[in-house]
Amino acid sequence: MSVALRYAARSHIGLGAKSRNEDSAYAGPELLVLCDGMGGHAAGDVASSLVVGELVHLDGESHGADDMLDILENAVMDANDLLAEVSHDDTEAGGMGTTCIAMLRSGSKLAVANIGDSRAYLCRGTRVTQITRDHSFVQQLLDEGRITAEEALHHPQRSLVTRVLTGRVEDHPDLSMRELQAGDRLLLCSDGLTDYVAESTVSDILRSPGSPGDIADQLVAIALRASVRDNVTVIVADVVRPGDGSTQPQVVGAVSELGTTPASSTPSPAEKAAALARHTQGEPEAPTLAEEDSGSSLLTWLRRGLLAVAVAVVVAGGAWASYEWSQEQYFVGEVDGQVTIFRGVSQDLGPWALSTPEQTVDLAVADLPDYYQGRVRSTLSADDRADADNIVAELRSLVALDCTPIPVVPPTGESELVLPLPQDATATTAPSLTVLPEGCDEP
Repeated sequence: MSVALRYAARSHIGLGAKSRNEDSAYAGPELLVLCDGMGGHAAGDVASSLVVGELVHLDGESHGADDMLDILENAVMDANDLLAEVSHDDTEAGGMGTTCIAMLRSGSKLAVANIGDSRAYLCRGTRVTQITRDHSFVQQLLDEGRITAEEALHHPQRSLVTRVLTGRVEDHPDLSMRELQAGDRLLLCSDGLTDYVAESTVSDILRSPGSPGDIADQLVAIALRASVRDNVTVIVADVVRPGDGSTQPQVVGAVSELGTTPASSTPSPAEKAAALARHTQGEPEAPTLAEEDSGSSLLTWLRRGLLAVAVAVVVAGGAWASYEWSQEQYFVGEVDGQVTIFRGVSQDLGPWALSTPEQTVDLAVADLPDYYQGRVRSTLSADDRADADNIVAELRSLVALDCTPIPVVPPTGESELVLPLPQDATATTAPSLTVLPEGCDEP
């Protein structure tokens, strides 16, 4: 009997001090992979990305049920060899390592490869079973009967792994085969979930109704409520009838974020996987973490947009208030050689004039004394319209003023008055001094 997988992948950096996500996961129609880069090793995010990138080619290839376990094993070992090669070529990547759970499906058959302390569970009916075995110090103590299951939950060395992929020849995964049934539910998870959330709680969530996306969201949320200090990554896959499964791959965690890998003339597996993450979209019922992040980004931009609008409103309000104030101002200037009363202010704002001519006066600027011609052309400010009218009246008085020099008699004593002489006075009687009426310019 053939089946299909409907899946969802989620990853979160957690609430701890880690500055990057070292988990990587891939979910496709025939391949599920989850890797947890070792936080105690250098470049854990690179290690998890490289392994996922090396395995993604298995999805979509035709595999027979008889040989797919060997195919999966060889692919994991090739990934391990790649870690050795990168560690040798890049000193900064030396000592890196990663856990790995990989599941390859062919029909209803499922090949499973596992190394490290990331876990896989199978929910069938109401029963939830762990189908992988931890390669950890605590698990070894449990197997030897030296601690109880309750003590294992709080053991200080529960994160100490004994086997992971590091590039060494002895790094070899456990292998097993499973028969899937419609209605089964698979969970792959990093220890960020199982170290902080009780197994009974995980089981209850797996048994609850909901799409793979709903279940995955609940698992990550419960880990965050438990104040997870590690990266937490989950893949939830429901076994469904053919035709009801997911078709678009989902890639989350470091493999979808890492933008740099050791230099190479051809794209590395990690680069291929990252490119795949950028060019694929999650199923409608199970959006990828990248989509969730874009939603968070959208919210951030929305907040910024609202702030920008608020600032624009304040600026616009201030600008409008300034404009309203400007239209209550007056000044006297010139238009086509005539004295003119303007409403507004004499400055311009870019292409916009902040004043308009309100009245052109029948008074030529050229008829004014030279000094006042310059004053009018550079504008004379007025307090209001009445003040502008007064300025115009004063300008008119200057035009009517007779600016003929007035001769004066030099004083002969402090008590004598200075009087102007008649204009028909003779040169012999003309005084040696002249004055101009007030408001007239010097010749």
